[in-house]
Amino acid sequence: MAKSAYDIIKNIMMTEKCNLLMQGGAKAAGSTKNQFVFKVCTCANKQEIASAVEEIYGVKVKSVNIMNYTGKLKRVGRSPKAGRRSSWKKAVVALSEGTITLA
Repeated sequence: MAKSAYDIIKNIMMTEKCNLLMQGGAKAAGSTKNQFVFKVCTCANKQEIASAVEEIYGVKVKSVNIMNYTGKLKRVGRSPKAGRRSSWKKAVVALSEGTITLA
């Protein structure tokens, strides 16, 4: 089953650190401008993420860095049984040409 670009890119993340990466701020050490952070499918690799961002936003991707996060253990109700939040993957995409306008 082939994954579409919209299956790979779940959403764009907007946090304080993500805003610093977009602007290339001083607190984001070693960062360049035009870095955007996305929450992506856990089975996607760097090449798939780069092609999905290029297809959706019409920009040229310079590099992709990915991080895997495991879900936290959480107690469910009053029972001592532990549940788990879902694991997820984050991708930091650096653009060489173009920019992504956020509405």
